[in-house]
Amino acid sequence: MSEIDLPVGPQEAEPKTVHRRRASDEGVATLDALPHFVSRAPFDPYAVDAMTPTQERYYRATPLLLMWWRFRRHRVAVASGVLLLTFYAVILFCEVIAPYGLDSRHTDFIYAPPQAVHILDGSGVVGPYVDGLGYRLDMTNLRRVYTSDAKKPQPIRFFCHGDSYAFWGAIAGDLHLFCPAKGGQLFLLGTDRLGRDMLSRIIYGARISLTVGLIGVTISLTLGILIGGIAGYYGGWTDMLIQRGIEVIQSFPHLPLWMALSAILPVTWSPILVYFGITLILGMIEWTHLARAVRAKLLSLREEDFCTAAVLMGASPARIIGRHLLPSFMSHLIASATLTVPSMILGETALSFLGLGLRPPITSWGVLLNEAQNISVVALYPWLMLPVIPVILTVLAFNFLGDGLRDAADPYH
Repeated sequence: MSEIDLPVGPQEAEPKTVHRRRASDEGVATLDALPHFVSRAPFDPYAVDAMTPTQERYYRATPLLLMWWRFRRHRVAVASGVLLLTFYAVILFCEVIAPYGLDSRHTDFIYAPPQAVHILDGSGVVGPYVDGLGYRLDMTNLRRVYTSDAKKPQPIRFFCHGDSYAFWGAIAGDLHLFCPAKGGQLFLLGTDRLGRDMLSRIIYGARISLTVGLIGVTISLTLGILIGGIAGYYGGWTDMLIQRGIEVIQSFPHLPLWMALSAILPVTWSPILVYFGITLILGMIEWTHLARAVRAKLLSLREEDFCTAAVLMGASPARIIGRHLLPSFMSHLIASATLTVPSMILGETALSFLGLGLRPPITSWGVLLNEAQNISVVALYPWLMLPVIPVILTVLAFNFLGDGLRDAADPYH
């Protein structure tokens, strides 16, 4: 029988002789010596658990950090988040970003078409500018016909003084990010029937339309988590009463219900009161779906061992729901919140478009679209439909962001 080659141990190892019994050719058992090495190095029981710096950083990361790492891999959600952050940054400084004031009128340029921005002319780079506008009266169709005059370029100024405003209604100022040349025109998205710049009005309208969604979803989440949590945790007759009430609310068609509740608002209310009234209406209707989802989750989670342990340790129901149960399905709550915001924006836009929501002098995207109800006006002046573009972008961005946050917050994804 041939000898067995064993791997050589570390330098600290010392050979020892181990005898193994084997059978010889004559059938007589003999002893065969095999080398055996014993390491004298200190024994570390955690050596097999040693991690690389990358592994240690991952396993020691907090849940929020893990969520952020998973969210960054969702490229569409990241792009949507950047877009929404840009929109909400704009509404903080809309007075500065808008080239004109909210109600600045240019009676010589009613229904003026959008002007294209140019960088180059015949002499080379001269900076951004727009061509001058000229018009003639079309007495046959009773409308103004505008023409671009390339011989009268209107340079665009940056960080300039223009129309005066009150920043957030408190601080007077007249500094704008960009302005037209002195005595010139700058209508990048055209003007409306009163000669007001559409770009400036869309920027101002974003402040109302985007904040309606945030305030409304705060009300909706609060009611949904509170009422759904009570129904799911206590069950019994409490759950039955709450579910029957939710079914009654959900049985009404949303749009007619919105219209009915909006019509109740007194016409004598100030624009601010109407704004908060519409926000409250939207928040009071959209909580039912979230409440049912929270109830269903709590009914299953309240039987888990960790919930029973919290009860035996004397935790109050509010602490059990808020500290132990709600974080267990936080991904669903995040997705519901991000998907509720666009529905509220669409609700405000629909009500304002029908004339039952916000009304002038408040400016929102729905109020701007209200002026484009006449199909003949839209056919002649299609730029009046441009406020629908930020509505579509915002709704899509919130949907994509909700998908990314739901996947990132799901520990089993």
